[in-house]
Amino acid sequence: MFYHIKHYLYFKRRVFNLGKEQKKLKNRWLIALSAVGIHISIGAVYAWSVFTNPLMEQFGWSSSQVQMTFSIAILFLGLSAAFLGHFVEKYGPKKAGLLAAFCFGIGVFVSGIAVNTGSLILLYLSFGVLGGIGLGVGYIAPVSTLVKWFPDRRGLATGLAIMGFGFAAAISSPVMDALINSVGIANTFFILGSVYFVVMFLSSLYLERPPEGWMPEGFKEKVDSGKVKIKKDLAQLRANEAIKTPRFYYLWLMLFINVTCGIAILSATSPLAQESVGMSATQAAALVGILGVFNGIGRLGWASISDYIGRPNTYTAFFVIQAVLFALLPFTTAAVPFQIMLMIIYTCYGGGFASIPAYIGDMFGTKQLGAIHGYILTAWAAAGLAGPLFAAWMYDTTGSYSNSLIYFSGMFVIAFIISLVIRVDIRKLEKKNAEEEKAEDRVKAEKAKGVHAG
Repeated sequence: MFYHIKHYLYFKRRVFNLGKEQKKLKNRWLIALSAVGIHISIGAVYAWSVFTNPLMEQFGWSSSQVQMTFSIAILFLGLSAAFLGHFVEKYGPKKAGLLAAFCFGIGVFVSGIAVNTGSLILLYLSFGVLGGIGLGVGYIAPVSTLVKWFPDRRGLATGLAIMGFGFAAAISSPVMDALINSVGIANTFFILGSVYFVVMFLSSLYLERPPEGWMPEGFKEKVDSGKVKIKKDLAQLRANEAIKTPRFYYLWLMLFINVTCGIAILSATSPLAQESVGMSATQAAALVGILGVFNGIGRLGWASISDYIGRPNTYTAFFVIQAVLFALLPFTTAAVPFQIMLMIIYTCYGGGFASIPAYIGDMFGTKQLGAIHGYILTAWAAAGLAGPLFAAWMYDTTGSYSNSLIYFSGMFVIAFIISLVIRVDIRKLEKKNAEEEKAEDRVKAEKAKGVHAG
């Protein structure tokens, strides 16, 4: 009997350990694909303008009433990312992703009920509030996880996921338009809500953090042999510690300015193209779709480049490029140069989103990266309101969207200065860390001498 019990316990332990080993063998590229699945679903929020005219025509709502749905969604994206960042850290990416699936999927689905009942308030609550909460949680849940799965290529990893968010509008817009024309607005929301829920639900099930200190096999060998040296994070801080540092607010302001100016031009691209270079409404609409692709390309491209040139240099490049291009745009009357400038601007806009998680990891470590990322994303919520409102105010005041571009150029000059100031903080931390490492090495050397003498 004891013999059988012994073998049963041995077999159970083997199975348990095998399960643990299999957990560790999750493919990090499939983790990245799962992150893309979530982001390509929630990123469909950027295609909201497809619903604007159909809703206005069906219910007689004003443009501002319909657009308020989008503004509420972006506001709650930032708020939920900030307040639920700790939820992501505590319960992990899988549960956070499932929460996002329920909130966003149900929010979009109930929007169909809002259309059937003709209730604008219900539309605000469903797509705006509930969908916005799903946006915020779904945005940060896979990103903080990917940073940990890709210690060798942080920028590439976050760029892959957030690229999905950027490309989503280009993919979703024609699908939404076709559905609205074939099955109506309400049924479009029902179909999209169901599809988003399934995609996000299944994607979330595969999400998981890597084991503590995990590194890819080939990369680990290079580190162990000394061929590759990992640049240590400047600190390992909790979210509540991070918000007490000046560099947190430097990052916040840089993201705020990049998004404010980018989202303003995003909201006014079509009328700006028509008034500046005489494009037709059809040509301007096509340009908006093309620029959405460059938004996605910029997210992957700039984030990958940041792995090689560093996050501080990447952000400085954003601001130099955009300060010049925003200043030149009002004086550009030829269509081709105008479009090329907008394409470059859109890559910087998307790149700012994709590079910020890796920048946060560099500055504060990965201990509570999701929560810190959530706090930083409040800059997006604020910019989502400030940018379009300022551009609209400038148009109402001056009769032209192009007049606001000079002001945005000035804002990028301020952002450029901040990108230099943060380097002072970085150098101080690097110096402090170097001194602490030397002190630790001295202590180790003294202990080694003591052991040898003994």
